[in-house]
Amino acid sequence: MPDFIYKGKVYYNPVQLVMEQLGGVWKMPILWRLQSNTLRYSELRRDIPHISDKMLTSQLRELEENGYINRKVYAVVPPKTEYSLTEKGKGSIELITRIREYGLGLMKEVEE
Repeated sequence: MPDFIYKGKVYYNPVQLVMEQLGGVWKMPILWRLQSNTLRYSELRRDIPHISDKMLTSQLRELEENGYINRKVYAVVPPKTEYSLTEKGKGSIELITRIREYGLGLMKEVEE
């Protein structure tokens, strides 16, 4: 497979591209929670244990930059920001579901 250049970075295979955009500890859990609801920042923060404010903010920015989520800011006091999935984000849910199922299977194997 030929090299692929995206945003100035060379990728050697499609899995590398996907894992950079969706990999890590927090991006998939964020997308998972947005699959059926539009959520505010505080709702995401409350629903994802162990994530820091700084990490949640950076992961949301990356997901927005890569086209997986929409960010809508309301001009009210206090400020209100809502996040929802884009079509691209909705398309990732099937993959996340499969990875989640595989992970649950691995966890079950380890318990036995």
